[in-house]
Amino acid sequence: MMEHDVDVYTNQEDGTGSKTGGRKKKGRVRKAPDMVNSVSTAALACFPATSSKKISNTVNMAVGRFFFDVGLPADAVNSAYFQPMIDAIASQGAGVVGPSYHDLRSWILKNLVHEVRNDVDQCTSAWGRTGCSILVDEWNSGKGKTYVNFLVYCPEGTIFLRSADISHAIDSSDVLYELLKETVEEVGLRNVLQVVTSSEDRYVIAGKRLTDTYPMVFWTPCAGRCIDLMLEDISELPNVKTVLDQAKSISRYIYSNGVVLNMMRRYTYGVDLVDLGFTRSSTAFMTLKRMMNIRHNLQSMVTSDEWVDGPYSKKSDGFPILDSLKSHSFWSTIASITCLTDPLLRLLRIVSSERRPAMGFVYAGLYRAKEAIKKELVAKEEYLVYWNIIDRRWEQLHRHPLHAAGFYLNPKFFYSLEGDAHLHIRSLVYDCIEKLVPDPKIQDKIMKETASYHGVAGDFGRKMAIRARDTLLPTEWWLTYGGGCPNLARLAIRILSQTCCLIHHKLYKIPLDHMHERKNFLEHQRLSDLVFVQYNMSMKQMVSSNKQQEAVDPISCEHIDIVEDWVMEKDLCSEDSANTEWMAVDPPLGNLMVLGPQIDDVEALGAGFDDYEIFDGVKDSEEETGEENIGKVSPTKFPFFKAEEEDG
Repeated sequence: MMEHDVDVYTNQEDGTGSKTGGRKKKGRVRKAPDMVNSVSTAALACFPATSSKKISNTVNMAVGRFFFDVGLPADAVNSAYFQPMIDAIASQGAGVVGPSYHDLRSWILKNLVHEVRNDVDQCTSAWGRTGCSILVDEWNSGKGKTYVNFLVYCPEGTIFLRSADISHAIDSSDVLYELLKETVEEVGLRNVLQVVTSSEDRYVIAGKRLTDTYPMVFWTPCAGRCIDLMLEDISELPNVKTVLDQAKSISRYIYSNGVVLNMMRRYTYGVDLVDLGFTRSSTAFMTLKRMMNIRHNLQSMVTSDEWVDGPYSKKSDGFPILDSLKSHSFWSTIASITCLTDPLLRLLRIVSSERRPAMGFVYAGLYRAKEAIKKELVAKEEYLVYWNIIDRRWEQLHRHPLHAAGFYLNPKFFYSLEGDAHLHIRSLVYDCIEKLVPDPKIQDKIMKETASYHGVAGDFGRKMAIRARDTLLPTEWWLTYGGGCPNLARLAIRILSQTCCLIHHKLYKIPLDHMHERKNFLEHQRLSDLVFVQYNMSMKQMVSSNKQQEAVDPISCEHIDIVEDWVMEKDLCSEDSANTEWMAVDPPLGNLMVLGPQIDDVEALGAGFDDYEIFDGVKDSEEETGEENIGKVSPTKFPFFKAEEEDG
């Protein structure tokens, strides 16, 4: 039975049900997430027990007609509120009358405003304990309008605060400064630890002016954007670009023909070739890793009788596919590139997470990325090519006190430091103490309490506390074992509760244009409340929903901006297009179990930080050596290129 099919049954205490005709069968109803009030499955018992498949198809067709009539995107069914809506309708029996146009615009919206404000109040009540980060997300509507959306992050959730139209002053750092200043005052200076923005010059200027006005607040560039730019720079290195282009040609060939796509999905047991990331660059390197994971499946496909006897292996585009997938040098090159970039991808996922504060992990993640590059390439003139890319993009965050303090206050990492490797970050931690704790008496208390933290004294030295370094989140560890050092624990919790990245959101679903363009005052108020409700419901769903997402189809138009290089041929009128029928293509299954157990990104950071070169950086003379060799990587580490020369 498919997951969306529902057997109508009478709920019993033993979990079995009695259907019409005396047959008993265990029922299956999808549970709603905890964040939404769901209807008990017992309410379904009032319906006639006819064929569940027939009922499901009738419901699905009715939903489909509604979706396609009003133009809703198909991924709307992934909303945490979709199934509870179906359950609520089903629980009322036949003849349910839906809300009217005016119902939706009046009392329903009014009730939702109150619901969302209650959720927002729960988040704001935590700001005094955990502190918060103001996130400044700029968005271009595509209609010549540019908006700045202000969100507030804390571990309890991210809330949308307000939106401003800056189209008239797009290049004005003064306007941005005034908006940032107003937002800090609205949230409360005592609550705000940092303001996170993009790293464009106008935000840099506005951010520095803000920190001059409010010395207790940090300005922080978006770490996620910095990491993405690193990946983008790496993808432009000649050796990497060549391999990416070859991999993209393989992917485009597969995804442009229904027969070949079906064949690939059969041989990979439902695992798609393209792995969708946050951005184009992350998608490119995640897909290279996915190709490496399903290498033997792809090779089995192109050496099978089905491929050899089929027409597609004999076409001009099919020959290079076979040559590449059978080439040892091609795969060894992909393996090396994956080793170089996988730590950066892990770090990008960590800093972009809405569920786990990233401040305690970003410093260690960057260390691991540089360490992996050094171990893979060995020769300094080779790994400095990549280190220089990382350092150039991370320059604004290289000595950010919050990142250093997050590393220092995360017991998993601090207690695994070797020797005096931590001494160089102490002054950055002191910067944090002086900036975030203006009271000199509390500063002195914190400095005394750090001695207990260093010396593993009191509760810090308990065997439970030592084991918990690897099992508890850093904030939970301090809450549990930091009672003997209350001032240090309070500071640690506030720092470790922060994010490092702007949260990317599908803003095309939210009517910001309408809200800012409407002239009628009453309608403007209504639209402002509508944006408030939509934005915050969506943010809550991103953080709280435990519902497993459906498999993503890489060729869907919702994601084409990110994956177009991997799935879209330049010529839509190719010779194969007439033979391709989308109705015959099997849907993606997303069967990632085939790939084996996935390692948690934070667990993969491990322990042990003893490479002083990574901590201390490279001297100027050594950096010049690296700059001279940008783009020049030894063929022994990328044997594909050496093999190409030999083949020629």
